[in-house]
Amino acid sequence: MGTRLPTSVLFASVFCLTGAAIGPAIGAQTPPVLDVQLFAGLTVTGTVGAVYSIDCVTDLARTNDASAWRCIEYVQLPATPCLWIDKSAPATERRFYRAVEMAAPAGMVFVPPGTFRMGSATNEVGRLTWEGPQTAVIISRGFWLGQHEVTQWEYQSLIGTNPSAQWHAQRPVEQVSWHDATNYCAVRTEQERAAGRIAANSVYRLPTEAEWEYACRAGTSTRFSYGEDPDYAKLTEYAWYYANSYQYEHPVEQKLPNPWGLYDMHGNVWEWCQDWWSDRLPGSVALDPQGPPTGLFRVIRGGFYFSEPPQCRSAYRLMSPLPTTKSPELGFRVVLAPGQP
Repeated sequence: MGTRLPTSVLFASVFCLTGAAIGPAIGAQTPPVLDVQLFAGLTVTGTVGAVYSIDCVTDLARTNDASAWRCIEYVQLPATPCLWIDKSAPATERRFYRAVEMAAPAGMVFVPPGTFRMGSATNEVGRLTWEGPQTAVIISRGFWLGQHEVTQWEYQSLIGTNPSAQWHAQRPVEQVSWHDATNYCAVRTEQERAAGRIAANSVYRLPTEAEWEYACRAGTSTRFSYGEDPDYAKLTEYAWYYANSYQYEHPVEQKLPNPWGLYDMHGNVWEWCQDWWSDRLPGSVALDPQGPPTGLFRVIRGGFYFSEPPQCRSAYRLMSPLPTTKSPELGFRVVLAPGQP
């Protein structure tokens, strides 16, 4: 579970005022115009590479009230000291900030913000039309992602039941609908907030489709997170699929991880995503895309234990059955991210 380390709290409120004279040359009668920019932020001095929860509160008198703090974003410190700017701060609201060093939540990996090309190129072997058009995606904020799919033990420990068809504590939970998966996230969020391990507005949720593919690719642009693999010679090292699974799911973390330390992004069980299904990607450039506002089907990703190799590619996407569907092929992994401040 996530842990926030109170001994590493840095508290400050920084308001920066910059001005530059813009106008006629010296001697002109019209006075110069000042281009004034006011912004708020925090100078963080800490451990390079560590992840900090940047929190804010609007009432200085409530800084000792844990429920008053709201997480704005998670930041992996690139250098120290580091000036963090609050790009979301309303002009009419006064905010006070702190940076809280986070211990890695159990079984989760931090995924930094960045950019990638979502979908597949038109000449990619195995490509299907709904994997395009390729889209330049900006993931603007970092998030924590499950190192593996939620296991049966994790699900039963929290929810109290195990719906899986193939019982084994360390196998992915399956036979869970999209609604079951989102309920697990809601219960885990409530429990973690109550324990003070995450901010009052931080949430566990399913990954968006863009977040899922971004994390799966882990900085690569090849068919798989480990390379092109034209004859699928290395797939068995990274995935459970039809050629090696014996037609059932396997315990998590038995295959090699991708470059960011995430396991089973290829194969084992399909994974529910947050988005409604669309038969095409946005195209052009997209900032934190979240799919259509409504729909009938959800997106599933990753392939499963009886998939053909092309279905395990990073870009492969599939329309789910109805969100109420429960299947031995369907599981999920979770994101931990800030909600609305």
